[in-house]
Amino acid sequence: MRRKIYIRSLLIVFVLIVGSTFYYLPYYVTKPGMAKELEPIVSVEGGDKAEGSFMLTTIRMGKANIYSYAIAKFSDYQELFAEKDIRRENESDEEYNLRQLHMMDGSKNHAIQVAFEKAGKSITFDYHGVYVLGVIEGMPAEKTLKTGDQIIKVDHLKFQSSQEFIDYVAEKKVDDEINIVYIRNNKEYTAKMKLKAFDEHSEKVGIGISLEDDKSPVTNPPIKIDSEEIGGPSAGLMFTLEIYNQLTKGDLTKGYRIAGTGTMSEDGIVGPIGGIQQKIVAAHKSGAEIFFAPNERGKKDSNYREALIAAKDIKTKMKIVPVDTFDDARTYLEKLPFKN
Repeated sequence: MRRKIYIRSLLIVFVLIVGSTFYYLPYYVTKPGMAKELEPIVSVEGGDKAEGSFMLTTIRMGKANIYSYAIAKFSDYQELFAEKDIRRENESDEEYNLRQLHMMDGSKNHAIQVAFEKAGKSITFDYHGVYVLGVIEGMPAEKTLKTGDQIIKVDHLKFQSSQEFIDYVAEKKVDDEINIVYIRNNKEYTAKMKLKAFDEHSEKVGIGISLEDDKSPVTNPPIKIDSEEIGGPSAGLMFTLEIYNQLTKGDLTKGYRIAGTGTMSEDGIVGPIGGIQQKIVAAHKSGAEIFFAPNERGKKDSNYREALIAAKDIKTKMKIVPVDTFDDARTYLEKLPFKN
C-alpha cells in the first residue's frame, strides 16, 4: 500500500514539474548566442575570398518559465525583460518576429548601400512601398492594418520612399480621408481611413503606423544575402564589412576572426544595440580575436564601455575596438598587420 502511494506521489510530482515548464511568465530571457561567419551568408558575384572571417553575433531569446526565470536571476550573462519592454502593446509573437525580420531587411539594405558606395560600385533601389512595422492603438490603422502589411499606394499614388508617404499625409488635416492599397499574404486589399491627430495637443495627423521602406537593391555586381531567420538591425556593421571586403581587392580580415555588432545607417554611422555584453561572451566562445563595438561618440555608458567591462570579467584576450562609423572600422583593419 505504501509503495503504491509512493509511486503515485512521484507521478504527481513528475506531472507537476513537466507541466510547469509549459507555464510561461510575462518575461523574456536573453542569453549569449553565437558568432556566425558571414562569408557563407553573403555572396557577391566574383567577390574576393578572405583568409580570416567577419562574424555577426547573436543573442538567444525566449519566454521565461519558472525555471529559466530562476536561472537567469542568478546568471551573470542572462537578462530578464518584461514583455512590455520587448513587444509593443497588443503585439503578437508573430507580429514581433515579422517586425524583427523587416528590421533585418532594412539593415541589409543600408549595409549594401554603404559598402557599394564606399567601393565605388553601382547601386540603385527598386522601391515597392512601405512595410507596416507597428500599429498605434486608437489610431485609424488599428482596425485595418497589421504588422507585416505592405502599403503600395495611397490615393492611387506610388512613392519612392517612406518619407514621401509621411510628407504626403502630413499635408492633410484631421478627418481628411485617404485610400490605402495594401498587400497581406499575397492578396491585395483597399481601405479608406480618416486621418486623426496623434494627441489632443498635436496638429500632426496620420493613420498611426510605424513603417520601413520596402525596397530591393539593384547592384553591379549582383549580391545575395541569405540571413534566414536572423532578425533585428544589429548586424549592419558586420554585413557592411563583409560586402565591402568581397567587392574590393585585398583582404581586410588579414587572417583574423573578427566579430562585432552595431546598426548601420545610410550615411555609414554605426549605432548602438542591446545585449552588448552577451555578444562579447558569444564572440569569445566562438574564438573571435577582434570585436568592433559601437562607441557612441565616447558616451560614458556606451556599448564600447559596456563591452570592456564584460571582456575584463570573462578574461578574454579578444581586442575590443571602438567605432563610430564604417570608415573607423575600415581604417583600423587597413592598418592591421597580417596574422602570422
